[in-house]
Amino acid sequence: MTHDSPAHPHEALDSIDRKIVAELSRDGRLSVRTLAERVHVSRTAAHNRVQALVRRGVITGFGAQIDRKAIGLNISALVVVRIAEVSWEAIAAKLATLPFVEKVQAVSGDIDIILTVSAPDHEQLSQAILRDIHEMPGVVSTRSHLILAEIPGRPPAQALDIWRH
Repeated sequence: MTHDSPAHPHEALDSIDRKIVAELSRDGRLSVRTLAERVHVSRTAAHNRVQALVRRGVITGFGAQIDRKAIGLNISALVVVRIAEVSWEAIAAKLATLPFVEKVQAVSGDIDIILTVSAPDHEQLSQAILRDIHEMPGVVSTRSHLILAEIPGRPPAQALDIWRH
């Protein structure tokens, strides 16, 4: 491989790769031409670097950001889950398939899993938590926290000013 694209996925990103990742995290629909102009490389170099970032697993996909409320998911909650002495991977995989579960995160401390759950209304959110999540075999307890407001922060890919070399 060339100097421009590291051979191993664990290698640090250079400044051009970080700029590419930041630009694509802002707008995954950028054309290669626009991307190349923004990061000051040729179109071929931009294309090759994006392909290398995909192969390395740095870029895992391209997708749209969706406003939950615009699609009718009007209420969201963080659900803290404690599980029995079973495989968290197995329970997490099952939880991830449930309706309205957006995200499953394993965490440290006295809890095991945090879920982000969004539903059209209170009734459906309650049913998802009490029936689908709380009653799942292996789940010991749940505690729910309604999300009252969300303020987006800076995605990691856009935090170029805090990246250390």
